[in-house]
Amino acid sequence: MTAKQLTIRLKALGDPTIAAHSQRFFKTGPGEYGEGDRFLGIRVPQLRTAAKGFRQMPLADVLLLLASPYHEVRLCALFLLVDKFTRGDDSMRSEIFRSYLANTRHINNWDLVDSSAPQIVGGYLETRDQAPLYRLAVSSNLWERRIAIMASFHFIRQGQFDLTLTLAEHLLNDPEALIHKAVGWMLREVGNRDGKLERRFLQRHYLNMPRTMLRYAIEKFPEEERQGYLKSTA
Repeated sequence: MTAKQLTIRLKALGDPTIAAHSQRFFKTGPGEYGEGDRFLGIRVPQLRTAAKGFRQMPLADVLLLLASPYHEVRLCALFLLVDKFTRGDDSMRSEIFRSYLANTRHINNWDLVDSSAPQIVGGYLETRDQAPLYRLAVSSNLWERRIAIMASFHFIRQGQFDLTLTLAEHLLNDPEALIHKAVGWMLREVGNRDGKLERRFLQRHYLNMPRTMLRYAIEKFPEEERQGYLKSTA
């Protein structure tokens, strides 16, 4: 099972019509966040099925896939990394974590980050020093900052919310809408489990929060309360 074999299989699954749609959806035009990315045109369920057939692929080959110019090949590589991380021992998990952070230049769109950062980065750091997340949160790289906040989803699922709230404070003034959306989403996930805690955070910060971040954070609130925040009268 090699990187070349899986790449050939994925190219055979490609659909030019889906590829054209994906290039628009993932903003690949000049100056857009996914500028220059290339697509084969493969649906996510097909990618997951393909990945299952290559679970025994050596890690070195998976990392070759992660450097592919094709978006779907990189996503398939990340599915394989998550699977290897989940099934691996401590040594394998450490190697995957280090490899992941060494290859963030290839994890360069929101779906790539969101499908892997919670499991790999969050999962690895759950019982370790979380300093790498704070370094990522101040990176000049948009995707590294998104990795930081999305990795905290793992902690949220474990009922641990302080990390997310601290990272959210670091990212309140981020210039990128994709960070605003991710932070707002994670705040909403905190609120789904502890509504009072989310509201305490919002009371401190909602007046200075980017509008998109606030909208995502309060999406599940009762309509009257939601409008109160949006109209700055909460």
